[in-house]
Amino acid sequence: MRKSDAGWVALALVNHLGGKKLLALNSLFDGNLQAILSADEAGLRRVHGIGPKIAASIGEIQGAPLDRLKRQLELWQGAGIHYAIIGESEYPAHMMRLPDPPAILFWRGIEDAIPSVNTPSIAIVGTRSPTPKVTEATERIAYELACAGVIVVSGLALGIDTAAHRGALAAGGRTLAVLGGGILNIYPPENQALAEQLIRCGALTSEVSPVASARTPALVARNRLITAFSSSLFVAETTADGGAMHAAKRALTANIPLFTFDLPATGNQALIQQGAQRLPLDSLFPV
Repeated sequence: MRKSDAGWVALALVNHLGGKKLLALNSLFDGNLQAILSADEAGLRRVHGIGPKIAASIGEIQGAPLDRLKRQLELWQGAGIHYAIIGESEYPAHMMRLPDPPAILFWRGIEDAIPSVNTPSIAIVGTRSPTPKVTEATERIAYELACAGVIVVSGLALGIDTAAHRGALAAGGRTLAVLGGGILNIYPPENQALAEQLIRCGALTSEVSPVASARTPALVARNRLITAFSSSLFVAETTADGGAMHAAKRALTANIPLFTFDLPATGNQALIQQGAQRLPLDSLFPV
């Protein structure tokens, strides 16, 4: 694969294709991009998981849509956006631990804010409406972690995510925001200024087109990336049905160390019952 070829980027952005099916296509057609784009439905459906809808989307890539994407890629690169397709050397190795790795990742900011396999990193997630004490404690913990050289990973959401990013930035450390929308279409808009600070001192990353709007499925799906980028996960505060529980479920499945504040919040108590290590609200994070 050559990431300079817009056709591969277009393939990687096909809805529901994903990394594994893209690798399978690459293998089946011996890396011949034109053969993939020109294949009929029967040929494409030789890859497990490719049905009529995905095959039709692949068939629509050539011509005007591909020309538009080529122009977009030039604009994106001019805005400082980098990207890597699964199978390329630049593609973050962390993602290959996932059963459903993204086909492509876009990022913007400082490259060393994206954890390598040997870089200590901790994800901090939680509710969008934390109590003031939990907000303060989360920011303090993120600050301490960043001072220790740990990359703080979160999702740029309001509440706990914002506190985590701010704490790491205040320490002059590195922090990575994994978005559920495009990195040129910041969500939530209230965190636009924080996102701009992250571009200067950390990084933004996403598996969707840089101009895509944030949608619920993508916001949920990005939790697997947040977890994959991290050597442990800290859920500061959440309800039992909160979005942070998606990340926690991933961590438990992957045997990634899971921590949470010892709070009465329903999500925190559920995680403690499932084996999460409890931390007092005034504790230091065990680096």
